[in-house]
Amino acid sequence: MSGYDRALYQTYLASVPMFRSCTPEQLDRLAELGTAVAAHDTDIVREGDAGNEFFLITSGTARVSRGGTAVTDLRQGDYFGELSLFDPAPRNATVTAVGEVALVSLSRDAFTQALNEMPAIRDTLLHGMAHRLHELDARA
Repeated sequence: MSGYDRALYQTYLASVPMFRSCTPEQLDRLAELGTAVAAHDTDIVREGDAGNEFFLITSGTARVSRGGTAVTDLRQGDYFGELSLFDPAPRNATVTAVGEVALVSLSRDAFTQALNEMPAIRDTLLHGMAHRLHELDARA
């Protein structure tokens, strides 16, 4: 990834709840491990397929659908698939590029590599995930 793209991805990663507590160095390493992906009017992930990648949209719009029904649209800075970094459970929705969409993906293997290189990030991520669960619980 170019320096500009990586810096942008790092900024977006900092807004993802589970990565929010990461240090700039940790975010930089995660951003370095990301892969640029382009999609045009095609499914990015399909409901029911095993998940092994987290995606962050850097430009464009993607439509989320469940059971063939549109649920919401995702745009620049939105993300999906973060739980697949921990668990290869089937995807709970289909995400389809609407026109041209640019994304950055982080595979479970790359994520595991980052965790192995930086053990402190585990605690940071657990804290971030716990915070996110508390936020979701407060909404219910």
